[in-house]
Amino acid sequence: MIKKIFRQMLFTQILSAMTVTLCMLVDSIMIGRFLGVEAMTAYGLATPLLLVFAAVGSMISAGVQVMCGRAMGSGDREGTDACFSVSLFLTLAVSAVGTALVLVFTGPLAELLGAEPGTRVFELTKGYMRGFIIGAPGFMAVQMLVPYMQMSGSRARLVAAVIAMTVADIAADLVNVFAVKWDTFGMGLASSVSYYAALAIGIGYFFKKDCLFRFRRKLIKGKTCAELLKYGVPTVVNQISLVLLVFVLNKLLIGTGAPGAVAAYSVISSVANICYCFGGGCGSVALMLSALFYSDADRTSLRELVKTMTFWAVALDLAVTGAVAAAASPLVALFIEDASAQGLAVTGLRLFVLSLLPCGLNTAFKNYYQGVGRSGFTQAISVMQNFALVALSAFVFSRFLGVTGVWLGYVSGETLTWLVVCAVVFIRNKKAAVTADAFSLLPADFGAKEGDCMEATVTNDAEAVEVSRIAEEFCRAHGRSPKESGMIALCVEEMTENIVAHGFTKGGRDHRIDVRLTVSGGDCVIRIRDNCVNFDPVKYMELHSGDDPFAHIGIRMVMKTVKDADYVNTLGLNNLRLVV
Repeated sequence: MIKKIFRQMLFTQILSAMTVTLCMLVDSIMIGRFLGVEAMTAYGLATPLLLVFAAVGSMISAGVQVMCGRAMGSGDREGTDACFSVSLFLTLAVSAVGTALVLVFTGPLAELLGAEPGTRVFELTKGYMRGFIIGAPGFMAVQMLVPYMQMSGSRARLVAAVIAMTVADIAADLVNVFAVKWDTFGMGLASSVSYYAALAIGIGYFFKKDCLFRFRRKLIKGKTCAELLKYGVPTVVNQISLVLLVFVLNKLLIGTGAPGAVAAYSVISSVANICYCFGGGCGSVALMLSALFYSDADRTSLRELVKTMTFWAVALDLAVTGAVAAAASPLVALFIEDASAQGLAVTGLRLFVLSLLPCGLNTAFKNYYQGVGRSGFTQAISVMQNFALVALSAFVFSRFLGVTGVWLGYVSGETLTWLVVCAVVFIRNKKAAVTADAFSLLPADFGAKEGDCMEATVTNDAEAVEVSRIAEEFCRAHGRSPKESGMIALCVEEMTENIVAHGFTKGGRDHRIDVRLTVSGGDCVIRIRDNCVNFDPVKYMELHSGDDPFAHIGIRMVMKTVKDADYVNTLGLNNLRLVV
């Protein structure tokens, strides 16, 4: 089931990652083709500002993925609403303050970013910043809402929002170039329009009656804000590292004295942002699933997640590397016509894509480690891959190879980071084991002991009966009485048979039910997870408590047998937890 849900989520998560980068890509193509090298240079200098807002938005988004994922995994509905309320409040507050500050201090900020006052590049840089900042609230709101839509299974709406954003940006860019002619200000404003177009589509889900998330003002508390931001810190460290890297590499390229070097770097950065969406999408899925499985203390699922995310990270990045390397020349030609800048960009792009494979692995694992509570390790990986080792490598190589040395900094820095990750894993495990269990980095006492946990899969009625029999034998082997063992087995059989009868659809997708039974202390905990239609048996019985006592007798019997039951639907999965 994990492989399937990972694959289903991956496509929409890649598109979601493109909510920021698609507009940046479209703008850079339009600017390079129609406004010239000076405008492209101004766009490159303004990029760190965009990344700062992306950093804050990503921090809130990542905090949502971890905090809300854990709340949903444990069936904590109030915790889910608290996360939504706090994240919405923080997004609106931060974007409003940030927008005001940029509008007031546009000139000093442009100078700080490297634009020389009194030049045309300086004015163009200010223009793009002013156009972009108008859309900052929409820009950050889209980032914040994406994980909620993913967790609720609203993948079609996500795709529609990304398509609308791209179409709106292209249309607004063309209007600016051929009609209003507002230079870089118009290009930034076009991005703002596109963010609000995406927001208009995405926000519709949150007004539906069956929306899983509710805004409750009384749940906005300082402690909850601090908790959400704490979970998002590794991601903001990642984004800040990227901002610093762009700043340092711009300085190194200016120092080489090569004409068009900064413009070439803007092209490479634009293509790189799209390339990163594939590894970033894989990492985002890993973050959401690892947070969910970690809250459920599900070692088996986490181990399977490590295998699955590694496969997709390698497969996707190898494919993207080959495609971009082969198409480097025509890709660069989309952005700029200047011959010297084109030559530098083609060489740089072909060297850059060599870093995608180690980058994909670093990104997948740092997100996974964030989900399982190893935030310190996550932050260390972020700093190494997005700033320290790449900047250091670029500085050293540029002393000997000039601009080419700067490009080589990417592949060197990412590779060194992955080697450090492997070294840490080997040291923690006290052996060089290249296995999913070793790289999962879970404590030895995490979750139930292997002998205290039974796991099985059900795909039909016959298997439901067989799993029930195995559950009874498992309970009796762990000292439970025949009566108690029989009741637990009956709970498993009733619930799984009910899902097969009413949740499996003829000619539909490949349905399955994962059953886990844990015996610990005085309790037996049954966790049933399936990928069928949404069904909450807990709420169902609350709604039908006054019906004929012989109606719904199977579910009624189970709910009277257990001492606690909670249900949550997340990521398209029904999750039912029964404590006997």
